[in-house]
Amino acid sequence: MSKSVELARLIRSRAGDQPPEYGMILGSGLGHLAGTVEGVAIPYDDLPGFPHAGVSGHVPQLVIGTLQGRRVAVFGGRSHYYETGCADAMRLPLEVLAELGCDRLILTNAAGSLRADMPPGSLMLLSDHIAFAGANPLIGERTDARFVPMTDAHDLGLRAALAAAARAEGVVLPEGVYGWFSGPSFETPAEIRAAKVLGMDAVGMSTVPEIILARFLGLRVAAVSVITNMGAGLSDEAISHDHTKAMAPLGAAKLERVLHRFLRDSR
Repeated sequence: MSKSVELARLIRSRAGDQPPEYGMILGSGLGHLAGTVEGVAIPYDDLPGFPHAGVSGHVPQLVIGTLQGRRVAVFGGRSHYYETGCADAMRLPLEVLAELGCDRLILTNAAGSLRADMPPGSLMLLSDHIAFAGANPLIGERTDARFVPMTDAHDLGLRAALAAAARAEGVVLPEGVYGWFSGPSFETPAEIRAAKVLGMDAVGMSTVPEIILARFLGLRVAAVSVITNMGAGLSDEAISHDHTKAMAPLGAAKLERVLHRFLRDSR
């Protein structure tokens, strides 16, 4: 029996058999949303093979239950490439999500903006991404399933539904291209200038490996960034992880409204 099957059975024994309609992975400082789910919280430590999510601002637990009338599975934290050097660190959790019968995934992250019209506190809906870090979570996969097409990685239907939810809530939600840098150091001003030339609108240290893994597993995906800072050299603010955690709540409140409306209006 595979690990994902074993873990799915364990989770069902605690949270019930009903498949989640949506999976969600929460970024730095965005864990409050998990607390609004009516359901069961399972610490990652109880799920052998799950990452420790050892970055402050993440809550390492899986919450399964109901949010706005929808069955959801919310991952309160993620493991990053920079923690272990493994781009596939979130593969097992996503395999478990698929094993539970979920086929839609919403990802969130904290990101740095490269656009003056997206200051800290803004949101950005990902229309596409650039894997600038150069790694890939499917390296080592031996089947031909590793050749995953990425032209539709950011699902048009989910994006349209999120955009409609934002409009209904009066929240500005521009689309943009997210650039994945490996971290954990922040980008240099020269790297930010290069990123702008390459067409990136925001940069961060997560999400892209999960998008690739989710598409590999057949999940539909959409992602939203909470802008916590301007990219290096684009403002006078001091960039740090503490700053990221402090600024995340500004956009997180908007994002929660959008996600609640998205779930309430989803079919």
